[in-house]
Amino acid sequence: MKKASAKRQTDDLRPEYDLSKLKGGVRGKYYRQAAAGTNLMLIEPDLAEVFGDAESVNRALRLLVDTAEAVARPARSRRDSPEKRPRRARQKPARG
Repeated sequence: MKKASAKRQTDDLRPEYDLSKLKGGVRGKYYRQAAAGTNLMLIEPDLAEVFGDAESVNRALRLLVDTAEAVARPARSRRDSPEKRPRRARQKPARG
């Protein structure tokens, strides 16, 4: 009984692919472009259990950033608030 060669055992390429047509490929041709548009962060396993997906992590981080910015901003006084309507002059009650 013949043993299969080591090369044949690790070859996972399907027989329908013609290797002669795959010549000229460049390894890592788009690596920099792909890496430039990707920000992967690893989170600890205990946090991964709390946050089920990327959307929930992003939501929590945005909330944290908004809260930190709100705390860092100086508080506006009510007089400086643009939403406040101007006060009307107070009229004295008429005495009769």
